[in-house]
Amino acid sequence: MGMPAVRSSGRQWTLEEFYRERDAAPPGERWEYVDGEVLVTPAPNWVHQRAITRLYDALAPYVRQHALGDLFPVSPDVRLDPRLVLQPDLLLVPPGHLRKRSDFVHRLVLAVEVLSPGSARHDRVKKRPAYQRNRVADYWIVDERSQTIERWRPDDERPEILSERLVWHPEGASEPLLLDLSAYFAQVTPEED
Repeated sequence: MGMPAVRSSGRQWTLEEFYRERDAAPPGERWEYVDGEVLVTPAPNWVHQRAITRLYDALAPYVRQHALGDLFPVSPDVRLDPRLVLQPDLLLVPPGHLRKRSDFVHRLVLAVEVLSPGSARHDRVKKRPAYQRNRVADYWIVDERSQTIERWRPDDERPEILSERLVWHPEGASEPLLLDLSAYFAQVTPEED
């Protein structure tokens, strides 16, 4: 994604104002609402999308095998509390949480953000505390440029920086998922010109 914009102009938005403006915005923008601030980012580039797709491909069979819930590579609105409307790049909703078409996502097992130019501050400083205070078990920040994944858990004061492999053992799984990060990033990162 390109450079994010903060649309709060020094004021606090209401949830109603957020939805009214978002629904009138041009297609392709991602609008998120974090503690009264509105964060707007343009449509993601292909490297960003490839990072999400390859991670989804790696996680989906494991999620299905262990019946961990619904994994989404395109995010519906996530409303963990009344002052949040988030759209992570990849998310896992616990089993049985979504039943009716009108249901909102109110609980997450996993949220993943892929960094883009200019999004690091929002992903690390604005959104990360929101995921932690709402007890999202795992929040991953994928940094394609440094070829690392930052893993945050609810009580962490600092992230776990993963560069070789990711070991993920969510509640309900009988065995962990092992993801070779060198192989993952080799599929994601474009050749330099």
